Parts: sequence; structure tokens; C-alpha cells
Amino acid sequence: MGEKIQTMTFGNKPRIIAGMSVVGKKEGEGPLGKYFDIVQYDPKFGEKTFEKGEANMFSRAISGAIRKAGLEPYDVDVLLAGDLLNQLVSSSYVARGLPMAYLGLYSACSTMTEALALGAALIDAGHFRRAACATGSHFATAERQYRYPLEYGCQRPPYAQWTATAAGCSILSCEGPGPAITHATIGRVVDFGINDLNNMGAAMAVAAADTIYTVFEDTGFDERDFDAIFTGDLGRLGAEIMRDLCRERGLELGQKYSDCGEMMYYRGQNCYCGASGAGCSASVLNSYILGRLNGGMYKRVLLLATGALMSPTTSYQGETIPSVSHGVILEAE
Repeated sequence: MGEKIQTMTFGNKPRIIAGMSVVGKKEGEGPLGKYFDIVQYDPKFGEKTFEKGEANMFSRAISGAIRKAGLEPYDVDVLLAGDLLNQLVSSSYVARGLPMAYLGLYSACSTMTEALALGAALIDAGHFRRAACATGSHFATAERQYRYPLEYGCQRPPYAQWTATAAGCSILSCEGPGPAITHATIGRVVDFGINDLNNMGAAMAVAAADTIYTVFEDTGFDERDFDAIFTGDLGRLGAEIMRDLCRERGLELGQKYSDCGEMMYYRGQNCYCGASGAGCSASVLNSYILGRLNGGMYKRVLLLATGALMSPTTSYQGETIPSVSHGVILEAE
């Protein structure tokens, strides 16, 4: 038996040749607002319902990324996409209008790095030439599915997070300019014993810490080998727990570490501990992070999107929240 690893190494180095980000009003007013491609001030995106609005946002991210890559939809072989709604309706309803194969993915807020890992593996192995990897989330749709209707106006605890209205899409290719995906680490499902629906940052922090240890063990890299390390959406509380968990193992992340959820909003926007949602890391990756890789400010980046794998049913039954984090290493040309 060989040594057990969780990390794939891509010899052919699939590249992100284009990325697109679409966000809502609150996200556009945050610290990263100037980096996003589209800021939509109508929460329904011109549609009659929030769910249709989320699908519209999703569609804009995918079509925009394809255009930025200088391609047509027929040039993309497969769409790997996911969202937070039951039965992946946003992803599936958008996919029905696209001329490409479709893999619907669910890994909660870690779905973006799951999509990138699988897309890179399919391209590296020669099965496909191009793949679109996309995820999204919407505050209004997620709130009434996982917690309460918006009209209820329930009070939130200070450690809660705000589901980002955001979507992002990356176009992966076997050739062309752009940062390469050199490694992808598939995370384990771990449980911190948290059963509070509002405390997802704490629930997911242990998964992010577990995966970053695995990345370093499997690849031989350490924190000094990266210009930046990002987690998906732990928020302020979860990011502090992540730092503490790493510190216990002798790993000091320092100023290289940032959390996409913590970066999304100003404190004065009343978003509590920051952003969550599958669109959080997807939109930050395809705007801020990708821009810095293409601009030469970053040479090597580790992105660890994080997902809380609960459902309304399990939460109402008192179950704790299992979590997972998948990681990808991106290297500039």
C-alpha cells in the first residue's frame, strides 16, 4: 500500500483563461466593489422572484466569462456548477439553456474549489479541452430556505454571517494565457460539534485547518511558499478560530492569510461577521485574486473554499454541522 494522499498534481497545468464576477448592491458597496465586473442594484436582477434573479445572476457570470475568454458557448465542453438552493435549481435552470455537458455539484460554500479541482482533473487527463466552473448564492433565497422568511425580521446573533448575493465563473482551458491550477486537494468531512445554524464560521474553521495541513503534507509546501492564502467564507470569527487552530500545530499564517467572507463588507454595513455563501469565494476569486495573479502581484496562491454541509431538516433535528474544505493552488504564468 502506498502513502495515502488527498492531493492531485496536474502535470499539464490547466489554466484559468478568464473569470467573471457578478454581485448585488451590498457587495458592490463593500471594500472589493471596484474589482467586480457587474454590480446589480436590483436584488431580483430584473426578474419576478429572487430565485429567478439568482439564476439570471448565474447566467450573467457564465456568459460573461465565456465572452471574456473570446469564446462562444459551443467552444466550452462542460459546465461544473452548483448553488445553495434545493436540487441545484439555479445551476440546472441555467444549464438547460447552454450547449454543453453539465455536472451539478453541491459542496455548500466550498463548491467553487470543488468545481475547479474536478474541472482541472478532467482537462489535465485530456477528457475535455475547456470547462466552465461556476457557483453562486443570493441572500434572499438562502435566508428563506435555511433560516426564516425575510418578512419575519428575526434578530441575528453577532457571530452570524450574511449570505453574499454573488456569482463567479472561471473558464479553464488546456492552453492559453492565465494562471495555472497546479494542485487540488480534496478535503475530508469533519465536525467541530457546532449545532447553531448562525455559527457557520466556527463550524467550517476546523475543515479549513485540516485541509491546509493536508496541502502542506502532500505537496511539501509551507506558508512561506505562497504570496497569499485565502479561505472561502469563515468570516471574522471563523478566521480567528482558523488562525488559532493552525497556531496550535505550529503554523503561523501571518499577514499572508485573508478570508473572502471577512473581505467582502465594511463593518459599518451591519453584516455581522462578514459574508458567507457559495458565491462569496467565487466572486472574490474571479475579480480580486485573479486580477492580482494576472497583474504579477501574486505568483502562487492557495485558495481554500469552505462549506457547511447542513440542511434545514438536520438542523431542526438537532444535528451538528459537518464541514468540508477543498483547496487549489494557483500559479501565475
